[in-house]
Amino acid sequence: MIKKTLPSVILFISFFLWNNPEIYAQAFNRAVKTSENFEPAIPHPDQEKAVAKKLLDLEKKMGKKPNIVWIVIDDMGYGDPGCYGGGAAIGAATPNMDKIATEGLRLTSTYSQQTCTPTRAAILTGRLPVRSGLTRPILSGDKITANPWEDEVSLPKLLGNAGYNTLLTGKWHVGEIKGMRPHDIGFDEFYGYYSAPKEISQGVDTHRYPDLTMNEDYMITFNEIRTNPHLIHGYKNGSTEEISEVKSLDDIGSVDQVLTDFTVEKIEELAKSDKPFFLEHAFLKVHADNQDNPNYPGLSKAKYQYKNGVVEVDMHIGNIVKALEAAGVLENTFIFITSDNGPQMDAWPDAGYTPFRGAKGTTFEGGVRVPGIAYWKGMISAGRQSDGVFDLMDLFGTSLRLAGVSADKLPNDKYFDYIDQSSFLFNDEGESNRESVYFWWGKELMAIRIREYKQHIKVIKAQAPHMWIDYATIEDVGLAPWTFNLYIDPKENMPVGHRRTAWLATLGSQLKVHAATFKKYPPKQIGL
Repeated sequence: MIKKTLPSVILFISFFLWNNPEIYAQAFNRAVKTSENFEPAIPHPDQEKAVAKKLLDLEKKMGKKPNIVWIVIDDMGYGDPGCYGGGAAIGAATPNMDKIATEGLRLTSTYSQQTCTPTRAAILTGRLPVRSGLTRPILSGDKITANPWEDEVSLPKLLGNAGYNTLLTGKWHVGEIKGMRPHDIGFDEFYGYYSAPKEISQGVDTHRYPDLTMNEDYMITFNEIRTNPHLIHGYKNGSTEEISEVKSLDDIGSVDQVLTDFTVEKIEELAKSDKPFFLEHAFLKVHADNQDNPNYPGLSKAKYQYKNGVVEVDMHIGNIVKALEAAGVLENTFIFITSDNGPQMDAWPDAGYTPFRGAKGTTFEGGVRVPGIAYWKGMISAGRQSDGVFDLMDLFGTSLRLAGVSADKLPNDKYFDYIDQSSFLFNDEGESNRESVYFWWGKELMAIRIREYKQHIKVIKAQAPHMWIDYATIEDVGLAPWTFNLYIDPKENMPVGHRRTAWLATLGSQLKVHAATFKKYPPKQIGL
């Protein structure tokens, strides 16, 4: 009797799930929603308990909360560091990043947004850029109609209220008008540049932009809309000083040396304080247009300026970590090294390397999968590697946890997309607490990754080799979502949909669940 009825039961269940995909998707999704306006997370009570004790024991030993240091490289490809398959093998050795990765945790499924401004906004708000309105880079000539930071609760503000000193050194690129500057949105101090190097240097680069620099009329127009070319030193009280102006390619080539020297000096100062510190060091390199540091011409074996920039940035990272060690705070400092998006292939050969399909500007893996190196002496065991999914927004939640800031401090009229990943990062056997990553391009929902699967409902298609921004289109995928198994096809070249994973068709309902959060928590419009 049982044998006769079993096929009927299976058929009934299959029919039910096919006609109720939301129920099926939720069964596949291990994340649990604990609050209406927070992204669901996978519960790991044992690792959470272990890490809670670990952090408490360290705080008792050190006498204060841990320091937090983010090192953000601009436009570096997943395959550029040696520890991710690049380095000396592609003409630009990265011994410092490789050493830190070997002595810490190397994440292989770290995700950014597809361009720089969205990523920089996301990590400081814990929210997808489409929610804050910061959906693309703010460029020269853009007119923002509303200050997106006015009602956002930024990480530096939260950490400052929790007793942290907060500093941003380097590139900002999330607004330069008053009210949108780093020292306006919560950082105690800012020492750096408001924009990307290309927007600063093109007015003095006759080799690359002769039609601009050698045309007086064009230069008049350019100077009316150009970003501030000065090194800025700003403070939370509003005082802002222009330190020096970029007037030559040597000037722009040496900025990261100047910025690193400042960070190294500040680490020594901050370490003497009885307060912990949050430091974000954001390199201008290796964003195009790369110019050699005049003190280190031809630094890489490859000799190309992009490669020279990778080697220089690696050198500076080594010096920053040495400064933390010399100041005696390395054992109480969480360090995370990453890139804000994939390589800008439109600028090739002034661009990085990714083994994946796509590049900066796309939601294919090449645009959004980036290096992610977590290091904390004594807290993260050496030699760890994990393919657990990690979104750079999770740095927001992890930093709040380290500072002892409760999610109750966040407003309940906004949706937060971050996940606290402290129990993943700081447990030797830790597993990721994140189930899904959602990919947007501007205001278009594009794709989802859940476990090893990625499904696209819209894609960016280049119309010529490397032209993923300047000569590309957004297209609907057509008859069915493009579903890839990233474990067998990390390059996203061969959809497995109806041939091998027809049962995953209902992943689309998970995208519907995500999209539904925007009904109660609508996105902001700021004029981009």
